[in-house]
Amino acid sequence: HGAALDPPKLTGVMTDKERDKKIKAETEELTRIFSDLPAKKMSLAGKLIERAAWMRVQCQELEEYLEANGWTEKFQQTKGLPPYDRSRPQAQSYLTLNSGYQKIIKQLSDLLPRDDDKPKDDGFDSFVNRRDDE
Repeated sequence: HGAALDPPKLTGVMTDKERDKKIKAETEELTRIFSDLPAKKMSLAGKLIERAAWMRVQCQELEEYLEANGWTEKFQQTKGLPPYDRSRPQAQSYLTLNSGYQKIIKQLSDLLPRDDDKPKDDGFDSFVNRRDDE
């Protein structure tokens, strides 16, 4: 088995209490953003919002870790062979989590009404509103 040669700095690691507080704040923010959804859609969105909030905070923590330690580390597979740079396991975790987060945000955004869902102006309303009432 190989070994990482540069021990990571633990800066940016949150306590459970800090993490829970950030997740709660993120959940509240996303709930506010999507609060105009109809009740049926909101019940579906609730679980997505909880998952997205958790993933976002995990990504933030991994970002802080990667900023402090870099995306790669020196690694030596076999004694006697020169070490080489390899991607940190946290980098892959970050990429996977961030991709999942983006997919959930896309799912949530797709629940919002689109501009093209609104009735198109056929000209009648603008004609009526333009008329002079005498």
